[in-house]
Amino acid sequence: MHELNRRAAFGVFLGASALPLAGAGVAAASPEPSPEDLIHLRRTFALAAQARQAGGAPYGALVADAAGNVVAEHGNTSSVDGGDPTDHAEMVTVRSAWRALGGGDEQAGMKSATLYASTEPCTMCAGGAFWSGIGRVVYGMSNRRLFQFTGDDPAHAAYALPCRDILLHGYRPVTVIGPLLEDEAAQAHQGYWH
Repeated sequence: MHELNRRAAFGVFLGASALPLAGAGVAAASPEPSPEDLIHLRRTFALAAQARQAGGAPYGALVADAAGNVVAEHGNTSSVDGGDPTDHAEMVTVRSAWRALGGGDEQAGMKSATLYASTEPCTMCAGGAFWSGIGRVVYGMSNRRLFQFTGDDPAHAAYALPCRDILLHGYRPVTVIGPLLEDEAAQAHQGYWH
């Protein structure tokens, strides 16, 4: 673990060009989302609201293929779908998309696909997106903004680690765009956590 921290600090100190020397990829950032990105992102906000209405936590996700077709979508209903704590909206959606777009060694379909998430993916979901082969991640509300809702209540504990930091240490590039439309994304969380 100490070696990983030293490599991460080394990469930050020297810039992204040093990261391949440290054995890590680059989580690329694109400051300008497309109009299609915003449409898909707003759909995740609706999925988050639906999940909340169904008794789940207010999170939604979808995966779109390279042509922009929605391949899979899901709201976070892990607490109502049998209680599996790993069934976050992003994880369920990525698993469904992976099955639809094909697996195998290349995972070409996933490499050109985008995960859209109403809220910045947590550590588990960022890792799941990486291992699925996803090429892009676009999210609405940041984890920092989420903590304004959840506070430091242990019942609502989460990681404060940005998804870029997770994806930055992978061995292939993943484009990360977000936060976007945070005020819209936050609406599903209003009054939920307290």
